[in-house]
Amino acid sequence: MPDTHFEPFVHLVDLAPDRALIAWGGFWFRRDDSDGRWQVVGDDELGDLDLGRTGSIGARSEPYGSAVVEVFDRSGDIVAEARTDTGNHVRVDGLSPDTGYRYRIRVDGLPWAEGPRMDWGPVPRGGLDLRPGDRAYDLRFRTHPSPDVAVPLDFAVLGDYGIGVLTDTGSGRRQRQVADVLDRLTEEPGVRVVITVGDNVYPSAGTRGSQGSGAQDSDWYGSFYQPYRYALARVPMYPTVGNHDTSDAESSDDREQIRDNFHTDARFTPEVAGSRASADPGMFYRFGFGADVEFVCIDTSLSRELPTEHFFEDPGHQDFLDEAFPDDGGAGRWWRFPFSHHPAYCAGPHHPNTAAMVERLVPLFARAGVRAAFAGHEHNFQLSRVDGIDYFVSGAGGKLREDPPEGFGPAGTVAWAAQAHLLLARVDGDTLTVTPLTAVGRDGAAERLTPRAPDGAVVEVPFVVRRDR
Repeated sequence: MPDTHFEPFVHLVDLAPDRALIAWGGFWFRRDDSDGRWQVVGDDELGDLDLGRTGSIGARSEPYGSAVVEVFDRSGDIVAEARTDTGNHVRVDGLSPDTGYRYRIRVDGLPWAEGPRMDWGPVPRGGLDLRPGDRAYDLRFRTHPSPDVAVPLDFAVLGDYGIGVLTDTGSGRRQRQVADVLDRLTEEPGVRVVITVGDNVYPSAGTRGSQGSGAQDSDWYGSFYQPYRYALARVPMYPTVGNHDTSDAESSDDREQIRDNFHTDARFTPEVAGSRASADPGMFYRFGFGADVEFVCIDTSLSRELPTEHFFEDPGHQDFLDEAFPDDGGAGRWWRFPFSHHPAYCAGPHHPNTAAMVERLVPLFARAGVRAAFAGHEHNFQLSRVDGIDYFVSGAGGKLREDPPEGFGPAGTVAWAAQAHLLLARVDGDTLTVTPLTAVGRDGAAERLTPRAPDGAVVEVPFVVRRDR
């Protein structure tokens, strides 16, 4: 049997009413000499298999060849295409708002990632390994609606994914369960947007020559590209930065890999997004979905090289925050959703309220008519309700802390649970519903998490937030 294998990946990076940003790449594998199992080849060893290659995927990866991306309408006609000889991503323009399309990638004239893919799973000799699968990519997307048209929106919130799916640990099993939920939710006509609330990459097992938690593309394979591969080909993810993505919790700052794998320079810098973005230091941006929904990403990580404690306290971001949260009571947008890694209100057990957020950001939320905010960091589910705003904590996409919180009172907690999960949120007119989902059941439906109140009573889901126009 061959001792090397290349597995291609597809990444629908971003969508707008009239365009799509589409990327592709892949990972090399070698069989381990000791047990014959597959291991992801680290970036430092890629040149042994593909001369001159230093990266597998992302904005900076070396091209795999001359590529064309073709977009088809529902009748099968090509309606747009884009070409590149210098990279592994293109922007396809000339699309119509709120319209479903299929797409195809060809590299050097050959289809990219066509046919059944290899997947990671149980093998007869025990444990997990890369094995032939029976599933192929379903390459389709639906553009966002025009900014003057209000349409219902289903979106998912996912954070603190875990250490990856290459080992059969508790964290790995939980991450696979939650990834299965996300996969199911992105099936048509489901979730249109995925919001990540940080800690996008952790140290991942099964990688040859890995240098850290996110310092190489190969670190992202087990904890990001593999578990979410089919969802990534259909729905864009909008990230924020967590402490495990920075030097807050790791020996090195992995922001460059965040920028690379999420293509943030092409999406969220002032050069391309104008006043809707503020970057360096930190990552701040906002984007709309139709006429009545806007998401605002806030970088809440620590700023060790600045006079301020957090990036959001840097005066250079004040204009962005003032524009993102105007003193209009929400009249400009019915729904403004701030999302960050650190939560303003949190009952623990490991992390308390973030005092600087309560002091500096919560008043901005209030004046702008915010009704719900999303964060991660604490590895459980929590809902705090303070002064008319619901603060959701969703930090158990794979990581999990089962100890009960102790700071219910200061956090304004109304519900919590120690289960791995993601959040399914739906905006429809003046109503937001939020449902924590934990796994896909035997009947194929996503199972709801069972939260409890601080006194131990079961709290029914979904959670409903209403907004008066």
